[in-house]
Amino acid sequence: MSTFVVFDLEFTSWPGALEQDWGATGQLREIVQIGALRLSEDCSVVEEFEALVQPMANPRLSAYFTDLTGIDQETLDREAISPSEALGEFLGFCRGESVLSYGNDMVVLGENVGWARARGEEVKNGYLAAHFLNIRPWLNTLAPETATVNVGRLWQVLGLPKPAAGEEHSALFDCYSFAAALEYLRGTGAALPEGCVRRPYSG
Repeated sequence: MSTFVVFDLEFTSWPGALEQDWGATGQLREIVQIGALRLSEDCSVVEEFEALVQPMANPRLSAYFTDLTGIDQETLDREAISPSEALGEFLGFCRGESVLSYGNDMVVLGENVGWARARGEEVKNGYLAAHFLNIRPWLNTLAPETATVNVGRLWQVLGLPKPAAGEEHSALFDCYSFAAALEYLRGTGAALPEGCVRRPYSG
């Protein structure tokens, strides 16, 4: 069975960070939550991946981030794992797959892998075993009504049933919203863009 992965990240943020491209002193896009789904060709869910990640430079979450995502400090302190462990497990989940994002989350992923390695930590698995692709431009072209919304609202603007429990800005819920949009477009006869099929890995 051919499969592919969709993923979403939640990362540290503060009021105005998006508008300033995280340019303020000390504001880094440290991953706090990773969500991913392995999907079959018909966009049905085969497997889930979810991890809470402990940020290192800013271990205390901002109130802004907690209000946005619902992730509070107590939950983070109790359940989060180290960045190197979370990143290694996620890249292992992606091994041998095409990995789709709604936006350039792979850039943030790369930043976090780089920081972990700069701290001297081993990140098991790597990018070469997966094929990352931002398909937001393709999706927005086929469904122009999605152009101004985040991934967690795709299901709403397309008039689809709520795809899972939870709310937007939860990484795994956002993946379900993403998957619902892909399934909807597939139902209209659209084919995923080139590069979204499973790519065998020989390394």
